[in-house]
Amino acid sequence: MRILFCSEAFPAARQLLQERLPADEVCACPAEAVLAAVREADVVIPTMTRIDARVMDAGRFRLIQQWGVGLEGVDLAAARARGIWVANVPSEQSGNAASVAEHALLLILALLRRFPETQENIRRGVLGAPLGLALEGRTVCLVGLGGVGRALARRLQPFGVRLLGVGRRALPAAEREALCVALGLAHYYPVAALHTALAEADIVVLCVPLTDETRGLIDAAALACMRPSAYLINVARGPLIDYTALREALAMGRLAGVGLDVFWTEPIPPDDPLLQYPVIATPHVAGVTDRAYAGIAAAVAANVERLRRGQPPLHRVV
Repeated sequence: MRILFCSEAFPAARQLLQERLPADEVCACPAEAVLAAVREADVVIPTMTRIDARVMDAGRFRLIQQWGVGLEGVDLAAARARGIWVANVPSEQSGNAASVAEHALLLILALLRRFPETQENIRRGVLGAPLGLALEGRTVCLVGLGGVGRALARRLQPFGVRLLGVGRRALPAAEREALCVALGLAHYYPVAALHTALAEADIVVLCVPLTDETRGLIDAAALACMRPSAYLINVARGPLIDYTALREALAMGRLAGVGLDVFWTEPIPPDDPLLQYPVIATPHVAGVTDRAYAGIAAAVAANVERLRRGQPPLHRVV
C-alpha cells in the first residue's frame, strides 16, 4: 500500500510510520506536486496541504488520514460525495494534547522571562538581567477547552494562576460549575463573551480549532480589548489571528509580546516584518514530540490496517 504525505515537512512522522508499516511504501511530495503524486496513492495524509475535489479526482485513494486533529484543509463535502473516508487522531488519545500544552507553557514562560534577552546577555557577559515577570498570580485565559485547552488548564493549576476559559457555547449553570471545578477555572465564558474574557487576562492562549467561525477570531476589536501588558500565545492555527491587526497592535505597543508556533503561511518567511517585534516564534513543533508522534503513528497505522481489511477507519469524520 502506498501512503503519501502531501508535504515534505514534519519528516519524523514519515520515519515513525514506516517503522510501523515496514511492508508498505511511505513517501512524501512537495505540496505543489500533490496532483501528480496522488495518482498512485492508497492513503493520503494532508499535513498542512489542501485536499479538495480536484486533488480527490486526480487519484484513486480510499482514505484521507490526518496526522493529528486538524481537518480544516480537507473538503469534507467533496470526500463524502466521492465515498472517500476521512479520519483524524484525537489529541487526547495520542498524547498530542499534552505535548502542545507543554509547548504553550514554554512560550508563556519564555515571554514572561524575556528569554531572547537572557540569551543575548549570556553572549554579552551581563549578569542579573533582564528583570522577568512571575507567572504566579497572573490571569490566564484559555480560548478553547478541547483536548489542548484541558491539558493546559491542568498544567497551569500548580503555577498559582487565575484561570479563565472560553468555550463554544453558553452552558447551563450546573454544567458550567462542573467544568470550572474540573479544570480549576475561576470563570467560564461562551465565545460570545470573548472580549470580556480578553479584557481580564494577562496571558491569552489560543487552543481552538480553525473553522469558518473562528477564522480571524482575534481581530482588531479583540486585540483592542487586551491590556497593553498582556501576552498572546497561539498553538492552534495561524489564521485564528488577523495578521494585519496583530502587526498594528505590536507596532503601536498595545501588546507586551506574542508567542507563535503556527502562522498564516508556513513556514513563516524569516524576514516577515512581524518578527521584528516582541515575538517568540517556533516552527510548528508544539506537537512534535516522541510521545505524541508515537501515539499518532500507532493510530494511523491501525487505520491503514483497517483499510487493508476493508474496514472503516477509527475516528472517522466522513
